[in-house]
Amino acid sequence: MNMHRRTLLASTAAALGLLEAPEWARAENYATPVDVVIGDGPPVAPVRPVTETLWGVKVTDRYRWMESEDAEWQRYIRAEGDYTKQILAKIPGRGELAANVERYTGEVVLVISVQTGGTKIFTEARPAGANTSKLFVRDGLSGADTKLIDPDVFAKAGSHASLDWWAASPDGTHVVFGVSPGGSEQSTARIVSTDAGIFLPEEIDRTTQASPSWLPDGSGFFYNRLQAGISPDSEAYLEKSVCWYHKLNTDPVTDIKVLTQGMAGNVPIADIDAPFIQVTSGSDLAVALVVSGVQNEFAAYAANVSDAAAGKPVWKEICASADKVTNLAVRGETIYLLTHQNASRYKILKSTKEAPSAAEAVEVVPQSASVIVSLAAARDALYILDLNAGLSGLRRLDDAGNVTEITLPFAGSIDDDSFYADTLHDGVWLLLEGWVRPTVVCHAGPDGTVKVTNISPQPPIDVSLYRSEEVFALAHDGVKVPLSIVYKTGLKRDGAAPVLMEAYGAYGLNLSPGFLARWLPWLDLGGVFAVAHVRGGGELGEDWHLAGQKLTKFNTWRDTIACAEHLIAQNYASKRTMAVIGGSAGGITMGRFLTERPDLAAVVIDQVGDSDALRAEFTPTGPANIPEFGSITDPTGFKGLYAMDAYQHVRDGVKYPSVLLTTGLNDPRVAPWEPTKMTARLQAATGSKNPVLLRVETDAGHGIGSTRSQRDIETADIMAFILWRTGNPAYQPKPA
Repeated sequence: MNMHRRTLLASTAAALGLLEAPEWARAENYATPVDVVIGDGPPVAPVRPVTETLWGVKVTDRYRWMESEDAEWQRYIRAEGDYTKQILAKIPGRGELAANVERYTGEVVLVISVQTGGTKIFTEARPAGANTSKLFVRDGLSGADTKLIDPDVFAKAGSHASLDWWAASPDGTHVVFGVSPGGSEQSTARIVSTDAGIFLPEEIDRTTQASPSWLPDGSGFFYNRLQAGISPDSEAYLEKSVCWYHKLNTDPVTDIKVLTQGMAGNVPIADIDAPFIQVTSGSDLAVALVVSGVQNEFAAYAANVSDAAAGKPVWKEICASADKVTNLAVRGETIYLLTHQNASRYKILKSTKEAPSAAEAVEVVPQSASVIVSLAAARDALYILDLNAGLSGLRRLDDAGNVTEITLPFAGSIDDDSFYADTLHDGVWLLLEGWVRPTVVCHAGPDGTVKVTNISPQPPIDVSLYRSEEVFALAHDGVKVPLSIVYKTGLKRDGAAPVLMEAYGAYGLNLSPGFLARWLPWLDLGGVFAVAHVRGGGELGEDWHLAGQKLTKFNTWRDTIACAEHLIAQNYASKRTMAVIGGSAGGITMGRFLTERPDLAAVVIDQVGDSDALRAEFTPTGPANIPEFGSITDPTGFKGLYAMDAYQHVRDGVKYPSVLLTTGLNDPRVAPWEPTKMTARLQAATGSKNPVLLRVETDAGHGIGSTRSQRDIETADIMAFILWRTGNPAYQPKPA
């Protein structure tokens, strides 16, 4: 979950400190939270212990029965969800919060990505006031946007559909795209003719991780497809996928199998490995990438593109996963490799079509103080995306080997997922934003200048009222952990403000600055939003990632603890007003923060969280996550997983703080039974009267693909819950 720095000059009055904190946000005005219980309280889950001995350790699982997600579980989780709805509905001010969140997000045009094809510019964006993102096309920068794809067209009654991925052909005449129902991410691929605006007859299901790549002439594309006949609930769901070639205007049953397990003797592919093929205009190379689950490092192989399209490629190894290559770009006959081999902050190597080998590649951009995040190959040069102390940087590597820095319009963050160039056009596209600076879509050209385009109109929001700062917290072992703090100008640091701090720390992913439109009502109420850039993420390079992985995973939640303690010590908050939030793999962070330091925060928000690490391996995405978290099939893996399993660290009688967990019934990444088990265990164990609630979305999954409305309401619920439990008098329910 990427939540989103940048210090802006405040207005004159704010700069002079003339803005006062809200009256309620003073210590003497806090209320003791009103306890609310409906009926006999939340539903009570049956306890049916299963005990097993793993590597000499006896492990008891009280709610193993939930993993079947059978009818009994369905009744239980829906009852938990209904109970939570009733409790949240009793919080005064919740409706007003939801309206304010909706007002802010409704004013923002959320641009997600930009691509080019021929003379056309394609933009995925959620228009102001819209609920889902759409795909638009225009002819050149001066052209007008025309809506090309609207996922709402594919929605079934009572549900919604999401645009999961898309790719425009090099000439811009076609777009292949994936749409899934209800946030499930179970995509069906379709193709639209750009000029005619009509869909081609072919449809391809099981394209959850398609990553399509067009032939240079636009006649077809390579794509990944999951195997047939496997339930999305099976742990084998993502295994043994196949890379195919599809020719336009042909029946998908005639598609050509290009690469899969056992197909090429010199291309080893394990069950969980996913093969993809990447093609670049201006080159006759087809590059096969073999990606092992969530592991960032991949193996890559080169072949002739026409041979690959015919299903008869002869592969030459470019790199193995041991070469620690995480990104690759092709320009003509040159192959650029981004690697952290002996370079924690990454370096760039150059190889060739004739000798495509990482071992023989030449270093062209050495490691520096900045972390190299991504590469983008354009017609004129290779563009390099950097990260330095939370801020993005941009560099250009020309054909002569010269590296030049490009000045950005303002200090902010560039989304690496939408850092885009193609070899038929000069320059690179980028989305630049900050914590309190709305996104602008920019294009950097060969002359070294960056043009701010009109693709992302600025919302009518006075961002000068808000500030952000970057500091460091001292961790348990003396390591400095970056910490971003965002608030409204005029904040009094007297420990009375409600503070919500997010932490994640996994996969080497960065919690990069992004415009906090959805959280502006929180800031308007005098709240503080903070982001802890803990170990396990990639903010400071690969060493930072590895320092929060497997046996070192404890650094992730202990860094989070250190950042919370810093905010309290610096009088941003007190234990009474401190709240923490995290989701997905951040559920490990939240769960172990909760179980190790239940006294440190008043509220813990655990969104679609990985709560039961010992059992997550047996879910559809479990095998793919072994490279990041380990496996219980070996003693070292078990040791790390047991240490990070929050569910197994809940203890009876401990006075736990208020906890709000969330899940979506269509979640394909973290099985809904994980937060359900964690909820049941906490409710049974806690020795306090603080509520433990499970918020359930029946028409959503992991949050990817959720509508704006769904996200707005969830955010308002979270805000209201925190304000209630931290003692804001305006948000206290009436006593029963």
